[in-house]
Amino acid sequence: MKKISLIACCLLGCLLFVSAVKKNDSPTVHSLEGVWELKHQFLFENNEITDTLYDLNGRRQVKIYSKGKVMWSRYSPSDVNEWYGYGSYEIVDGYLEEHLEYASNEMMKIVDTVQVFRFMLEIGNNMYSQISLDDKGNKYNSENYIRIE
Repeated sequence: MKKISLIACCLLGCLLFVSAVKKNDSPTVHSLEGVWELKHQFLFENNEITDTLYDLNGRRQVKIYSKGKVMWSRYSPSDVNEWYGYGSYEIVDGYLEEHLEYASNEMMKIVDTVQVFRFMLEIGNNMYSQISLDDKGNKYNSENYIRIE
């Protein structure tokens, strides 16, 4: 009886060990939830990066994504205009769609003509890029963010 109990315990222990070290085959799902800061922008020509623009001279842009909502602000010491916006977002088939509900005066001029901001989305653990496409589907600009929280 002791032998059977000992064998059963060993088998149970092996089973637990194997299940604990089993590789997780499910794909990693990345999330936009959190706080992001613009690191740089890429300019494209023929879908190839032709230039990188860095935020210089104190300019900062931050986006916050939480529970389907988005808020962003941009600060530039040399720009007298305020830049911010708030609304909702969703990720649909690899595209980020932002629907702004209100924004700064300068941004509302753009919101009045663009109801949904739609970007191709590339996302990793601590970075993401929102890529603007022209009417033919070619890349022309991307904003590249890093996670800060």
